[in-house]
Amino acid sequence: MNAPRRYAAWLLGLFAVALLAGCASSPRITTEADPRADFSAYRSFAFYSPLAIEKHGYATATSEAAKAAVRRQMEARGYVYDAENPDLWVNINAYMERRTDVSSVPTVDYGYYYSYRSQAYFAVPYWGERTHVYRYTEGTMNVDLVDVDENRLVWEGVAVGRVSNLSPEERAGRIDATIAEIFAHYPHRAGSAAPPM
Repeated sequence: MNAPRRYAAWLLGLFAVALLAGCASSPRITTEADPRADFSAYRSFAFYSPLAIEKHGYATATSEAAKAAVRRQMEARGYVYDAENPDLWVNINAYMERRTDVSSVPTVDYGYYYSYRSQAYFAVPYWGERTHVYRYTEGTMNVDLVDVDENRLVWEGVAVGRVSNLSPEERAGRIDATIAEIFAHYPHRAGSAAPPM
């Protein structure tokens, strides 16, 4: 393997590991569904090829863990995996961004002044600000469901949270938990009518 490919593989692995698995706290989840989509018509799924998380054309331990977690969630809702003739394509993406939080807090400190007339010390306040800078990595993971016949996005779930370094075992568990949190907001089951409003 030449150096650029080895570097790309290392970078993708590091990127996916830190992003998908390292959310330090529960991520913020948002979802959006296409109101025109007939979810009762969907009974099967397959993974889009190539997956956005495998943009270099090969699988990683992280992408395999994400696919396994999504498959568990889809099958738990009655969908059947059908690589040849699916109703839905599932795509998974993940990325990271470095963020900086800056906060300023007003502070007061005192200087002391000696008055010769009063023969006493007086405290003289002066105002300032204390600034705190906090740098962190924010990870975003999204799961897209695409209507195969219309080639149209019908549902998207997005998780956004801070990431941290985890062991491989913790990482796999965090990926599974994040995917489960995303799918907790997916109200449909295979072949069923739209959920009540």
